[in-house]
Amino acid sequence: MVEIGAPKDIQKLYNFVDDVSDSELFETWKPKIRAYLADLDKEAIEEYRVPSTEVPKDLDEKSFDTVEFLNETKHLSEEEKRITDSSVVDIEKEIASKKLSSVAVLKAFAHRAVILNQFTNFATQFFIREALTKAQELDDYISKTGKTVGPLHGIPISVKEQIGMAGKVTHGGWVAWLDFIPKEDATTVKVLKDLGAVMYVRTNEPQTLMHLDSNNNITGRTRNPFNSILSAGGSSGGEGACVGGRGSAIGVGSDIGGSIRAPAAFCGAWGFRPTTRRISTAGGVSSGKGQETIVAVEGPLAHSAEDVDYFMKSYINSGKPWEEDPWCIPLPWREVAKPKASDITVAIIYDNGLVAPHPPIARGLNAVAEKLKAAGVNVIKFEPLEAEEAYDVCCQIYTCDGNLAQKAMLKPSGEPLLPLTKWAFSMGNGDKALSIIDNRNLTARRDNLRKVYNDYFVKNKVDFIISPTYVGVAPCTVDDGIAGPFFWGYTSLWNILDLPTLVAPTGLSQDPKIDTPNKDYKPRSYVDKIEQNKYIPELFEKAPICLQLTGRRYFDEEVVAFGELFEDVMNA
Repeated sequence: MVEIGAPKDIQKLYNFVDDVSDSELFETWKPKIRAYLADLDKEAIEEYRVPSTEVPKDLDEKSFDTVEFLNETKHLSEEEKRITDSSVVDIEKEIASKKLSSVAVLKAFAHRAVILNQFTNFATQFFIREALTKAQELDDYISKTGKTVGPLHGIPISVKEQIGMAGKVTHGGWVAWLDFIPKEDATTVKVLKDLGAVMYVRTNEPQTLMHLDSNNNITGRTRNPFNSILSAGGSSGGEGACVGGRGSAIGVGSDIGGSIRAPAAFCGAWGFRPTTRRISTAGGVSSGKGQETIVAVEGPLAHSAEDVDYFMKSYINSGKPWEEDPWCIPLPWREVAKPKASDITVAIIYDNGLVAPHPPIARGLNAVAEKLKAAGVNVIKFEPLEAEEAYDVCCQIYTCDGNLAQKAMLKPSGEPLLPLTKWAFSMGNGDKALSIIDNRNLTARRDNLRKVYNDYFVKNKVDFIISPTYVGVAPCTVDDGIAGPFFWGYTSLWNILDLPTLVAPTGLSQDPKIDTPNKDYKPRSYVDKIEQNKYIPELFEKAPICLQLTGRRYFDEEVVAFGELFEDVMNA
């Protein structure tokens, strides 16, 4: 086992969090967990699997590249590889022109997803046979009418498990919710079905939904598709692994502190955190109901900026979620052209002043800056701006009820608290609940931060900000005591500001020969020390380097359009 080198007094970080676990009570829930996993195994169609002899037994101890395996395996046909490598836009065109059937598309993605799951453990539930029936209905419809039912006709979409589906267990990572079966679909599920999407797999998340690493006491941890000893991220980590490994054409996750963006970044995918109220969150399992200072959003994980744009336009303009969910704003998705490089100014956050990025992220930021400059973009350096204030407000809001709602959802099963659950519970004031006055003061501080950042955009004529998604590439999970990300500040900043943010792959990956540690760096804090000590270059080989692209509030369309330019520049 690799020695990570974390400080031994990490328990000091847990702020006297009360443990609600009960080992005897938890034993009584284990039969339900086994039954749930048995259903998952049964629905992963046998003929789609690779022989178990081809799946390494040491995936959690030794790095394995599942993406490379999938690209090379003969268990997938060349046509299946072609389909699963295609964009949503291209697949939809082929379906509409009858060059591809919805059944053929679903079989290709489902086959790849089942194999991917054997290596990464990203799925919480398959329902492929049910989906094949739906796909056949779509084929029958287009055969009879010559038309598609909607802009997502036949597109295989994966969905984060906590987003409710009628008639299917929706536990959100809490063992005690294994008995919960919604009677209705969540609004987003309804919208996507109406647009013709085919759903066949639901994906993993962490205990409590408040980790940037997807691990729980039901399905366990999800592995990174590029390097099995690394995290797939959280809380939409199952989506990150699924989309990053091309087990779905596009996926849907949720995000309150980085939960779409960290998985996308860790798994080499595109991930979009839209401004609030554009995508519905109604019908999901959550502990945060009624908390409106920092609210969760839902959004896509995809294979390109173009696919993100297509999803958002289809969902909003054709789906009209506000007709089902009054929380959503009836704001159509605008057509925004890809900007000219010479017309925009981009500010880059090289370091937020709290926790320094690891060498591969620093290299990625510098490489992006040089490429953008060469393309004609005006690139400036972003100096840290109220980063500590923003992080403090976020941490207090995340635990503003003293973790009461979370513990009420954990206590009935007695399940043990995972290390990152204790860490999340220790944020802010830990188990101390805030008063209404305290909460209002935090909201006022939030609003001040929003004004400060809006002024920065306007006064400096900055169009977009580029920043790290996390201090490093996907973190290593070989030591559960310090596994996963502890510092969320690079993602949670955009949650409190409610700014649309797109994670974009740079095309670069970690190289242990180049990305060597800075031995002269002196950590600024205890958390910084933890994060820096975790960087051992040889553990992170092949991990994708992805960054965040951020724009002004409700300028979502511009951010995605910039993503298309960013993609062109990085591929040039």
